[in-house]
Amino acid sequence: MARKKIIAGNWKMNMTPSETAGLVNTLKPLVANDEVDVVFCVPAIDIIPALEAAKGSNIQIGAENMYFEEKGAFTGEIAPNMLTDAGVKYVILGHSERREYFAETDAAVNKKVRKAFEHGLTPIICCGETLTQREQGVTIDFVRQQVKIAFLGVTAAQAAEAVIAYEPVWAIGTGKVATTGQAQEVCKAIRECIRELYGGAAAQAVRIQYGGSVSAGNAAELFTQPDIDGGLVGGASLKPDFGAVVNYRK
Repeated sequence: MARKKIIAGNWKMNMTPSETAGLVNTLKPLVANDEVDVVFCVPAIDIIPALEAAKGSNIQIGAENMYFEEKGAFTGEIAPNMLTDAGVKYVILGHSERREYFAETDAAVNKKVRKAFEHGLTPIICCGETLTQREQGVTIDFVRQQVKIAFLGVTAAQAAEAVIAYEPVWAIGTGKVATTGQAQEVCKAIRECIRELYGGAAAQAVRIQYGGSVSAGNAAELFTQPDIDGGLVGGASLKPDFGAVVNYRK
């Protein structure tokens, strides 16, 4: 069975609550496409207005991060049940910006992944190498390590439901895009890694996105590769261009 594409916008630290409804309402008609899963991952403070604005549309709302504890003295963190109670379906975990600026480790990402599954949230698990790592020829080894640690303690059934986002760090927001061949090569290696861990059925089911300067101009070429099941889109997800990314087949 063919995997349904998933195209998610990562708003990052953009849009106030009062701006959120306007953007969602602008994008709603442009991203109408039931053939793909469309997700807007928004800042925590924008989740409620985004959900309200997206009602009745094909847009699902995701969060950009979450903590691995249920509740307690963790000032500034968001618990998984806060997300599910609000109506959130997806959560980005282990984004390279979280790793780089907020010292998130592979082990912390793994705790978050397991907690997301425990609460019925679909994690969008990020992995990807730096430019130095690519130049040193360790991309596949490094990404496999990130994936293996992220999935520690995850069942085959859970793995089949996961979304993995391959984002070469050197391509995020730089305008540099991995070539289609480079993106497909790593996404294929990620699928092979899942196959080794969980077998063929999970590997066939898991959805793997490419992220890193995805645009209306390159979406079709990237998303039609055999192991690329959509994209995690940054800057373009805040503009009408996102409609062309979502409707890349048309």
